[in-house]
Amino acid sequence: MTSALVVIDVQNEYVTGGLPIAYPPVDDALARIGEAVDAANAAGVPVVLVRHTEPDPDGGIFVAGTPGWELHDVVASRPHDVVVDKQLPGSFTGTSLGEWVGSHGVDHLVIAGWMTHMCVDSTTRQAMHLGLGVTVLTDATGTIDISDDLPAHLVHRVELGVLGSGFAALSTTSDWAASLA
Repeated sequence: MTSALVVIDVQNEYVTGGLPIAYPPVDDALARIGEAVDAANAAGVPVVLVRHTEPDPDGGIFVAGTPGWELHDVVASRPHDVVVDKQLPGSFTGTSLGEWVGSHGVDHLVIAGWMTHMCVDSTTRQAMHLGLGVTVLTDATGTIDISDDLPAHLVHRVELGVLGSGFAALSTTSDWAASLA
């Protein structure tokens, strides 16, 4: 099995912008994401950073070149193999990710990043449909409150339950990192 760590949308918009990650607490999620990148680098597992990009300067959030669009320092400051820009929730749609995965012989993705119910979900399902194995790091992913009756902790838990029921294996960051040793 040849794995790659795919870190989705760890951008400032979700930390200091208008869409703050609510669960797990953003600082905890950032720490786990950093640990995942460090573990991947130590084990020689390629690291792919995915960045949501809105090309329309009047597009609101994730507008290319704005502070909210920038990758958070937790990932930007660490070694990584490639940055893939996307415009839709699925990291394979309209991007070079599929070509990169194929050219590197990757057959298993380990997914971290944001948001669990949107881009993590879409990318996980796309990868599975492409015949790739997938592991989602439960404590290195996170989401926002959707509404009063759909708080982030519930959305996160339910989404992980759905993904774990046939789309992906679920793991904590520490368990995944230990499996690399």
